[in-house]
Amino acid sequence: MAEESDSTVLLAGAANLAIAIAKVVAGLLSGSTALLAEAAHSVADTLNQVFLLTALHRSRKPADARHPFGYGMERYFWSLLAAVGILVLGAGFSIAEGLRSLFAPEPIAALAVIYSVLAVSFVFEGTSWLRAITQVRREAHEHRVPFLTHLKNAEPAVKTVAFEDSAALIGLLIAAIGVTLAVVTGQHFWDGTASIAIGLLLIVVAFTLGRDNKTMLIGRALPDDVQQEIRGIISGTPGIERVLELLSLRLAPDRVLVVATVDLADMRTTGSAIEQLAEQVDTDVRRQFPMVRHLYLDPTPGELAQS
Repeated sequence: MAEESDSTVLLAGAANLAIAIAKVVAGLLSGSTALLAEAAHSVADTLNQVFLLTALHRSRKPADARHPFGYGMERYFWSLLAAVGILVLGAGFSIAEGLRSLFAPEPIAALAVIYSVLAVSFVFEGTSWLRAITQVRREAHEHRVPFLTHLKNAEPAVKTVAFEDSAALIGLLIAAIGVTLAVVTGQHFWDGTASIAIGLLLIVVAFTLGRDNKTMLIGRALPDDVQQEIRGIISGTPGIERVLELLSLRLAPDRVLVVATVDLADMRTTGSAIEQLAEQVDTDVRRQFPMVRHLYLDPTPGELAQS
């Protein structure tokens, strides 16, 4: 899965770099503000791939004394920076250029170049988008969860690529519509309006990614239905009467911390028996939920005193 995520990000980065160069050249030749906005979008996406690759590699550092649960949270930090990059570089430039074009519209030239670049860009972006969506869909199937549910909690780098490429495909359609309307009607403000629309689209994407990564950095628990299933596994283990409290925390997309406070069926359970019970619970939970890498069983204080 790690290598697949790297490949997905690298493919997106290569596609965005090639597209960005083509869009810049076509935008300067044609004078299309919408195409220049799309060029800014692709430049922002290209730079963001650097953040995402950094996130993937730094998050794989092994746990140490200062970070006993590993560096998985780095994925969310660098992905948050990528969201900021989309907002500042992509949305900021697109809206600024759109407003400039509205106040000082310029005629559009080299239509053949514009439509050729848009068509080629759509193919490249579509290929990258399909790769990211296929990975998320396969992982959702493996985890037996709905596609949208898994997308919300997916590897941040792959999730960012999926969102970026979705926005890119929509942005290309907006640019094509803006250019076409400007040429057909002779009203060149449509080109600037398309640029502003692309900027607003990027704001929505940046806000969504930023909000989700902020939530992960603060600390997000497992979904309620998953917590209920884990409760059922633990409470169904011989020797445990009930689960008093269950806390969970995502340390990374594939690494979760779970702490369960339980009532023991036998108040005379010894310390060694509790340890064996904890190992059994850990094995049973991991068998169904492999992402639970750290599970701690905490008998209630009264029972510990009597053991």
